[in-house]
Order: sequence, then C-alpha cells, then structure tokens
Amino acid sequence: MRYVHIAVLLLSLLLSSFSLFAQEMERVRPFVLAETSQTPLAEKRDMIKAALEKAGFTVVGEYAPYTGADVLIITNDALRKQAAASQWGGYGAALRVALTQKDGMLQVSYTNPKWMSNVYRMSGDSTQMSTLLESALGNKSAFGSSGGRTVENLREYHYMMFMPYFDDQVELASYDSHQAALDAVEAGLAAEKGGVSKISRVEVIGKDEVLFNVAVKQGAGADEPVMQIIDQADLRHTAHLPYDLLVSGNKVYMLHGKFRIAQSFPDLTMSTFMKISDAPDAIETSLKMAVSQ
Repeated sequence: MRYVHIAVLLLSLLLSSFSLFAQEMERVRPFVLAETSQTPLAEKRDMIKAALEKAGFTVVGEYAPYTGADVLIITNDALRKQAAASQWGGYGAALRVALTQKDGMLQVSYTNPKWMSNVYRMSGDSTQMSTLLESALGNKSAFGSSGGRTVENLREYHYMMFMPYFDDQVELASYDSHQAALDAVEAGLAAEKGGVSKISRVEVIGKDEVLFNVAVKQGAGADEPVMQIIDQADLRHTAHLPYDLLVSGNKVYMLHGKFRIAQSFPDLTMSTFMKISDAPDAIETSLKMAVSQ
C-alpha cells in the first residue's frame, strides 16, 4: 500500500510539473481575430455592441481614428476590481474591440486579455475575460506576434536591451489630491490641450485609480500618421489605439511610448521603429500638455 501512495504522489507531482511547463511554454499574442465579415462597418458595430452588452460588458467609449476603423472601449465590474490588485493595474481596467475595413472585408478583433493582464503585470486570472469575449464575438485566431511570447517573458517585457519596461512609468503631473488630479485631467481633455481629447473614463473599483483613453490628433505622435507607418500587416492592429492616461492617487501617469507601442507591435523591425522615432517623445509632450494646469 505504501508503494501505491508513493506512486500516486509521484504521478501528481509529474502532472503538476507538466501543467506548469505547458503553461510556461504557451505562446501568447497581443490580439485575437474574432471574425472577418462582409457586413458594413456600422451595422456590424451595432451587432457587436449588443453582443458585448449581453455578455455583461459596458461600452464606455468609441473612437474612429481614421476612415475604415472603429474602436470600442469596454469593461465590466470584474475587470475593474481585478485592476485594483496590482500597482498601476488600472491600465488593464478596459479592453478594446476593433473593426477595420481591409480589401473589401471587415476584420473584427480585440486585445487579448491574457496578453494585457501579463504585460501590465496584473494579479489574477484572465481566463474569464477570454471566455466571455470568445463567447460574445468569437475566436478565429490569435495574432500580432509571429512567435508569440511566454507569460514569463510578457511580465518582464521590453522591446530590446535598454528599452523601457512596464514599470518605467512616465509621471506627467502631480496634484494635491486624487480629485484635484481628476479635475485637471478632465479640464485639459475637454479643452483638447495638446491636441488630446477624451474617449472614455474607467474607474477602478476599490482604489483611487482612473483610466482615461484618449485620442492624440496633433504632432509627430498623432494616431493616424503613426499607424499608417507601423500597422501594415494583413491583420490590422487597430486595437492598439487609443492611448492611455492613468490617474493613480494624486499623480498622472502614462506608459512610456516605446513600451506602449512595442507591446502592441512586438515584431516591429528596428528600421520601421526608427521611422516613428519622434513619436514617443511627441506623445509624452502632448499628454503632458493635456494634464497640466
């Protein structure tokens, strides 16, 4: 009987090790293609909104960065609660669904919850979000990185040596209180200072942290010209947009542009990256103008 117990224990340890190994070796990609369709964009957008709301998501914002592209910002209470459990987790308090016209077809895609939760070093499991989105919209294939990334790699992601990590946050402004910071951001976005305007606001549950999704319309970091250069693959990365501002406590942060762009375009060649070399600093300048009094 003793040998049976030992055998069971060894088998259990083996299976556990195999499970951890399989999870580690799983390759994650930044986006999920839900479907391709010949349905007109506006009609499909309405269908998607209805499906998302039925699945328990709230559409908190919508952005059309250029002709033939539309992005929906979505969240739910579970996501907003999960965001509170880690430092700067508010960046992951919303997901993005994109509709993109290309070659007579409409691509419907969304940010991969597993990619986002790990690249933003969030606590908790993203499986529920992935299941909800797959049930509501579909899951034809993951894309955005030819080789993908392991979870371990994502949690320490950077484009290359000497490039910023997730925790290399850019502090844009500091105020006397959380409310003062929110008021300043709202006022600046309403005035479209720096060519930046508000798309959505998502409040993290259980923490003084608020995510703003914003449109950048002016300067070398403007959304449309940057995407015209870097988004040229057959499957479009439209759900990279829009950019983010995070009010955490009394401070206003942004993800470093070289990190934020690279995590959506991990296969971007250095030669292409150099074509937008002015964009990260230009985005920072625009967002700093938007949130400063």
